[in-house]
Amino acid sequence: MTARLPLASWFAFLILPLMLLTPLSPAHAETPEGYSQLAELLEDEDSRGELIRELRRLASGEPDGEAAAEEAEEGATLPQRIADATQHVAEATVRELNDAFTALRTVDLRGEDQDFTALGAAALDLLVVIVVTVAAFILLRRLARGLFSRANRWALEPGVMPPILRRTIAVLAAAVVDLAVVVLAWVTGYVLALAFIGETGAMETRHSLFLNAFLLIEVFKAAIRVLFASRDEGLRLLPMPGEEAAYWNAWLARLATFIGYGLMLVVPLIDINVSAALGRGVGLLIMLGAFLYALAIILQNRQRVREQMEGASTKSQMALTRFLMSSLARTWHVIAIGYFAALAIVSITRPEDALPFMAQATVQSVVAILLGLMVSAALTQIIGRRIRVPEETRVKFPLLEARLNSYIPTSLKLMRLFILLVVLGVVADAWGLFDLAGWLASEAGTSAIGTLVSLILIIALTLAVWLVFASWIEHRLNPQAGHGEPGPREKTLLTIFRNAVAIVLVVMTTMIVLAEIGLNIGPLIAGAGVLGLAIGFGAQKLVEDVINGLFIQLENAISVGDVVTVAGVTGTVEKLTIRSISIRDLSGTFHIIPFSSVSSVANYMREFAYHLGVYGVAYRENVDDVIAVLRQAFEELLSDDDIRPGILLDELEVHGLTEFADSSVNVRVRIKTLPGLQWAIGRAYNRLVKQHFDAAGIEIPFPHTTLYFGEDKDGSAPPANVKLLQGRPQAPRPDAAGQAPAVDEADARTNPEFKGDYDNADD
Repeated sequence: MTARLPLASWFAFLILPLMLLTPLSPAHAETPEGYSQLAELLEDEDSRGELIRELRRLASGEPDGEAAAEEAEEGATLPQRIADATQHVAEATVRELNDAFTALRTVDLRGEDQDFTALGAAALDLLVVIVVTVAAFILLRRLARGLFSRANRWALEPGVMPPILRRTIAVLAAAVVDLAVVVLAWVTGYVLALAFIGETGAMETRHSLFLNAFLLIEVFKAAIRVLFASRDEGLRLLPMPGEEAAYWNAWLARLATFIGYGLMLVVPLIDINVSAALGRGVGLLIMLGAFLYALAIILQNRQRVREQMEGASTKSQMALTRFLMSSLARTWHVIAIGYFAALAIVSITRPEDALPFMAQATVQSVVAILLGLMVSAALTQIIGRRIRVPEETRVKFPLLEARLNSYIPTSLKLMRLFILLVVLGVVADAWGLFDLAGWLASEAGTSAIGTLVSLILIIALTLAVWLVFASWIEHRLNPQAGHGEPGPREKTLLTIFRNAVAIVLVVMTTMIVLAEIGLNIGPLIAGAGVLGLAIGFGAQKLVEDVINGLFIQLENAISVGDVVTVAGVTGTVEKLTIRSISIRDLSGTFHIIPFSSVSSVANYMREFAYHLGVYGVAYRENVDDVIAVLRQAFEELLSDDDIRPGILLDELEVHGLTEFADSSVNVRVRIKTLPGLQWAIGRAYNRLVKQHFDAAGIEIPFPHTTLYFGEDKDGSAPPANVKLLQGRPQAPRPDAAGQAPAVDEADARTNPEFKGDYDNADD
């Protein structure tokens, strides 16, 4: 830290070398100003003593008093700083009041130097300037009233333009008109004071003080009217009723008028005409009165404003907005009291620039907040509306519109968070809590901005890549895109590929983002490698699942919707992942089978299938007649319009007599069908075979049981007690022609649909 040298030190460094070199320079000998200045310095006892003490301090190497005080202040704790600041404010307040009372006692209003005639004339012409300026302002405001009403109606009228944009344009136009009225009234007073009062072409200080105060105060009140606009709802930025807006507008306007004219007109006039100490005291009283008045108003409306803000926060759809509104509702009175307390403290500690500093900080804060709200509202209107894609694009990419609109809420949240941070930075800079310009110009600020831009570009590029890739997958899976219905294998592979790409993008983007914000991802990658190795050893089964599943998919062994037999389970494939297969069997049971358990796959849904029928008849039957009857049943099967499309060959494939069984001779036939229909077609054919066998009198044998009742020693058998049951329902008997009674075909049909219906594939 560089120590600041007091005035005596600079004299020591500048005067002493000059004094030592003066006898050697003829030019300095001819100019005695340096000698006279040094003589005056040495004649003053206080200056001479201070110079001696400073020289001795410099010789001993002791630190400067002010620098030591600053170092002590920097080393103090926070409670010590607060106590010192409070003590400084209290001492400054008492000192200013004592000086004001002393100056007031020493004022000689009856002295000869008081020219009451000139003082009265000055007060009169100042009053004329005030009256004319205020009258011009009131007249111009009345004339502009029609423009405000027209802008209000235009802002409230519905139209093609978004409402927020219409209101923004109307508010800006009204603000420009309001500022123009203030400037024109100020110009009127300025011309009056410059050309018609006093000496032509010259302006008195009192007139300039009033006109400057009028301009600044009315501009500030115009900014307040932009917020509240008590008469025009369409021009009001803050959402509140008209009576509420009128109340706060009037309160703030009165307070601004009291503080502004008091500090910018009354206090300077007292400084010029009476005493500077008295002026400072009056300014202190003005600020204390304003603080007490503001404190009373704030505490009076504390609960009412809190309830209104909490009600507004519940209507907000954004979680961040609700949180900020609810937090502000609980602490708004603290912020307001702190603001007016800061205004009073600054006026006491920095009376020379208190009002300019507070005005600049207030205006900068209000403008930053208003611009942040307007930009946020504009983004909500522009980006928050649902994105519409052309109908042709929607047909090819059905999920594109929903995917684009899913990014909008997150984007709005991030933008609002960024706007909030910018507004907080500008407000903190306005009050001296943070040097925004210095931070932006510093290396840290430049690096932070560059990192933020890089992160935005990285995330935007990642989202764009994912959007394009997901849309391409969607286009390939869409049957209306012109490529036809994709196959089950293509659906499965594209789905797995999409999931894999999503995982890769998330991992890579996370790594790049961490590296961009300054984190060293080397240890992270190394740790991930070690963790992956450990997981690889500990999860060998999982690795086997993934590898087996990958090769099964590449070989097109299984697709969603296929009927397969896997690991002893037969059923329909409902889901395929990179690790497992999900099957629902005929009874509805859902099986999840890891690919590591799959040693073989039996798929019944590839290209074509066969119904393999083996029909046993009695040994006494003629095999040729049996084959002929089987062909007749097949011909009837082909005549069924519902079944015929599923049969690929119009000829029954007869293998002939294949086996001499225990109680039958077996004849085998085969029907070529579409995959997945072999079971339904086989059941329909079995039905017809039974009917034709019955009609032809061909016996379908079944196992017989012989009952043995035993016998006596003489060879006679014991009697068998056989009882015939009467009234038992009998099967329908054939008619006289030997035909069975007719049966309704609708009653004989099976319920399941052909496709997707299967039997246990154990044949």
